[in-house]
Amino acid sequence: MDGDTNMILCCGEALIDMIPDADGAYFPHVGGAVLNTAVALGRLGVPTGLITGLSSDPFGAMIAAHMTASDVSTAHVVRSARNTTLAFVHLDQGQATYTFYDEGTATREINPDDIDPVPSDIEAIFFGGISLCNPPVADSLLTLAIAQPERRLVMADPNIRPSFVSDHDGYRARLNALIGRADIIKLSDDDLNWIEPGDASLADKAQAILAKGPKMFLLTEGSEGATAYLQGGRHLHVPATKATVVDTVGAGDTFNAGCLAALRTADALKPEGLATLPEDTLRDMLTLAARTAAITVSRAGANPPWANELV
Repeated sequence: MDGDTNMILCCGEALIDMIPDADGAYFPHVGGAVLNTAVALGRLGVPTGLITGLSSDPFGAMIAAHMTASDVSTAHVVRSARNTTLAFVHLDQGQATYTFYDEGTATREINPDDIDPVPSDIEAIFFGGISLCNPPVADSLLTLAIAQPERRLVMADPNIRPSFVSDHDGYRARLNALIGRADIIKLSDDDLNWIEPGDASLADKAQAILAKGPKMFLLTEGSEGATAYLQGGRHLHVPATKATVVDTVGAGDTFNAGCLAALRTADALKPEGLATLPEDTLRDMLTLAARTAAITVSRAGANPPWANELV
């Protein structure tokens, strides 16, 4: 995979989710929102790499092995001897909340100079997750996003965790700068209400996001489905794919991968064409994203489907 061209590069955290079993004992599972998106892309057959901090500790070795097994390139990782970030997962009727331990970790302590220049043949670049929350990695990733040429598609999903943010004003400023550069922004309804507080409708809040610069805004509403809003006033809604929910870990991350994979299949990873995508292309994108997310929520943890599970 390391030699593939036209790769999608994902930028953000790779960590260990400590997930409780039925007796409350915690067991390690490879996770992290951005790693989950990269893994989902790799399993869908998309050439994919990950920019993340990777520790030399045993958990870092687990992460590297997981990436390789899911066809995600490790060529772009930032290696260090710092510890791996841990996220303790708390499940309540399948809904996950998290307690993070990342101070001084391999993912958190990434500075701009640690990140190699993005190769010219990278087709699209994705940003998201808790790596956008706190410096120095948050500032490093924002710098990287803003430095991308206009021809390269930038997608972002902040996957907001307000309790994890150390400086809310700084975080909002970073998010607004990232939204201003991104071609595609994806938010859940909860995320959208955090970024755009107030009593306005979700549709009006979606237009407020588009007014900041993105060409496409993707809104997910859990069992209510997902909507794509485009510059120029077009929008398209697709219902959620029915599933028996085991837990929601990795659902939104897999949705992101489904969108990027579908756009790549349609040769539509081009910023200038997003606002005028045909309706069939939009529907195919949202449908694949919903199908892949439904498979992920139907099984424990972040376990995105392989392409052959969608046939």
